[in-house]
Amino acid sequence: MIRKLINIFNSGASIGLLWLIAAQVNAADFAKGADVSWLSEQEASGAVFKNDSGVQQDVLAILKVHDMDSIRLRVWVNPADGYYSSIDDVIVKAQKAKAAGMRIMIDFHYSDSWADPGQQTKPSAWQTYDIDGLMTAVWWHTYDALTALKDAGITPEWVQVGNETNNGMIWGEGRASDSMQNYAWLTNSGYDASKAVFPEAKVIVHLANCHDNANFRWIFDGLAANGGKWDVIGASSYPTNAADIDWQTANAQCLTNLNDMVSRYGSDVMITEVGVPWDHAEAKAIVADVIAKAKAVDDNRGLGIFYWEPQSSNWNGYTLGAWNPNTNQPTPALDAFLDSTTSATVANGNYRLMPVHSGKAIDVNYCSANNGTNIQQWSWLNNDCQKWKISQVDGQWYRISPVNAPEKSLDIESRSTANGANILLWDYQSGTNQQFRFVAQGGNKYQIVNRNSGLCIDVAGISIADGANIMQWQCVAGNNNQVFELINQ
Repeated sequence: MIRKLINIFNSGASIGLLWLIAAQVNAADFAKGADVSWLSEQEASGAVFKNDSGVQQDVLAILKVHDMDSIRLRVWVNPADGYYSSIDDVIVKAQKAKAAGMRIMIDFHYSDSWADPGQQTKPSAWQTYDIDGLMTAVWWHTYDALTALKDAGITPEWVQVGNETNNGMIWGEGRASDSMQNYAWLTNSGYDASKAVFPEAKVIVHLANCHDNANFRWIFDGLAANGGKWDVIGASSYPTNAADIDWQTANAQCLTNLNDMVSRYGSDVMITEVGVPWDHAEAKAIVADVIAKAKAVDDNRGLGIFYWEPQSSNWNGYTLGAWNPNTNQPTPALDAFLDSTTSATVANGNYRLMPVHSGKAIDVNYCSANNGTNIQQWSWLNNDCQKWKISQVDGQWYRISPVNAPEKSLDIESRSTANGANILLWDYQSGTNQQFRFVAQGGNKYQIVNRNSGLCIDVAGISIADGANIMQWQCVAGNNNQVFELINQ
């Protein structure tokens, strides 16, 4: 996005305008993400994460290859170990997410540990506070934490005030069944502090059990009646854990509930937690159905979905992650996030790959068949080194080989996951850095995404010149130097 906006900047636009445009473009997208709050603790313990091909890789890079674009991070007030889920820990993870080009949600628990429907324990430092003191503490905790993030260069798109607050938060004063007014006041303290630091952030009030419409109505009717404020209604959905119903019924009831929240309160909605047992035979189908339900919310008011701690391989005894503890690789559940609405099935055959921005052809430099040869763009000469054989390898993943050297393949240099890595010619070795997915852009035009990095094939420097290198870069919707027309040859 930033490279795409350089020309706007050169024409006289301000940096602030550039970031505003980028934020508006990103905010329009359906979010697919993960809460990875355990990640720093796992990495410190020496946990190893491998991609689909069994190659050790950064977790965020693996998530991006599975079409995830957002990260959720929890904040505790004074965690018992003094660090994990503190704001300092959150900043480190948020900076990694930002560097990976991912959107960010901050989740305030307003506790020193887990907050959920069964426990909303008051922070130890707040034990003696009355409701006025608690409101002040919530405001300053939220404000100070978000200010620290802002000072570190982080701008969250969403801020969640309270976690799974099915009966309020910060018990006993904030228990909704005892005082809905107190709960509304505490919620508003978090809301107002969030807006004081990040006016454009969407503030989420979050409940568990998406299938339980009665509880959602009780809480949000109560908030509305007491002046409570929110921008988005968040829901947790753990379909296999829903009591006395099967997962299909739980998912159907979740959609009914989300639609009711839209019509009853005029609110956007989001599934901020989803999870299934890592070894469930239907894990992918269950998650795919939840994603489909979130996208099917009336009037496009479903903003996205986040898997809760997918990188957990039975970490701390949690079994609803999406990583196989025996292989340290993602389970099929993560494949549910791959966008079936845009990932295209391309017929095997020979094609010219034309960057829409330049109208050139993807070309092997000097028509060489040597390993390591640069891939460039060049005016169409009808050479076999400008014609590409596309062959399906695995589901939606394809190998792309020049007709003049069919034993070779497009290849990401050094298996890099970095922006700007060159695309070269190399012997095909079945590596994920040699496999690509076609993302439909309309007609016969596509973005081409690498399986290993999750980045898009891109023309360096937004060039229209002969000889410009082809590289990989963060995928940006509507970026024509990342859009290629496939022309049959």
